[in-house]
Amino acid sequence: MEIRTKRETKDRMSYQRTRLKPTIVIDNIITMYYFEFAKNYVFPGEQHDFWELVYVDKGEVKVTAGTTQHRLRQGMVVFHEPDEFHSFYACEGTAPNIIVLTFDCRSEAMKRFARQIVYLEDTERNLLAEIVKEGKHAFEFPFRYPLKRRQDAPVGSEQLIQLYLQTFLIRLLRRMGHAETSKPLSFTAREKDNEALARRVIGYLEDHVEGNVSLGEISEALHVAKTRLKEQFKRQTGLSIMSYYNQLKIGRAKSLIREKTYNFSEIAAMLGFSGPHYFSKAFKKSAGMSPSEYARSVQARSQTDSE
Repeated sequence: MEIRTKRETKDRMSYQRTRLKPTIVIDNIITMYYFEFAKNYVFPGEQHDFWELVYVDKGEVKVTAGTTQHRLRQGMVVFHEPDEFHSFYACEGTAPNIIVLTFDCRSEAMKRFARQIVYLEDTERNLLAEIVKEGKHAFEFPFRYPLKRRQDAPVGSEQLIQLYLQTFLIRLLRRMGHAETSKPLSFTAREKDNEALARRVIGYLEDHVEGNVSLGEISEALHVAKTRLKEQFKRQTGLSIMSYYNQLKIGRAKSLIREKTYNFSEIAAMLGFSGPHYFSKAFKKSAGMSPSEYARSVQARSQTDSE
């Protein structure tokens, strides 16, 4: 049996605890959506007693916040404070992809986000992607209101949503000059260089989404060895270059389908598929449905949203 002296017991019990001071605390999630809107979509507007963030993943939208109107491009996020009337519509006949999160937050620091529009950096976009990913783990997808918990949700998925969202907001606060502590952590020069390389590859793929490119062509265009391209792109994005390229093509195909400007054969040819059959096969593998099924689902969603 272990015998402790009175002094040892006293020393053990006298440790001082430091309660961690939170800056941003998310109390509740109300809604979580990833929308792929049809061309010329119009959201007439609403107001509610909780916070909302709207992120433009693709396309452009015009947002009204109170009496002010803003044009949001891909990569930009806007915050609507509680009880603020807001609305938006798709710009110039495009079919935008939008992330919408609504939540309760009573933290004083949250007031800094009122009517703020911010262009997100890569790390912040990755955090948003993780929020959506964990949302799909935690709740039935497509997301509905109210959110319905999945019976097979991985342990801690809801808490990860909270943590990722809080981290996302704190990172933005620091960039907005609100931090009371030390400077934000920065990447090393090499990490920044690798991140910039991945962005260059993505930019090249986006510029050539209509057609086809090979790894050798990318290597020659960017003057970077193929081995380094493959390794660093996979490290930065979690995908191979060609897998990412295929996702871009399918994403572009979805936009074209929603815009209803071209038929499936024309879209297949435009995006470099050898024929409608291969296009349909690749589309179904990525989206889980055929192009015609996707077209019907978007049309039905658009009609539902406008009712």
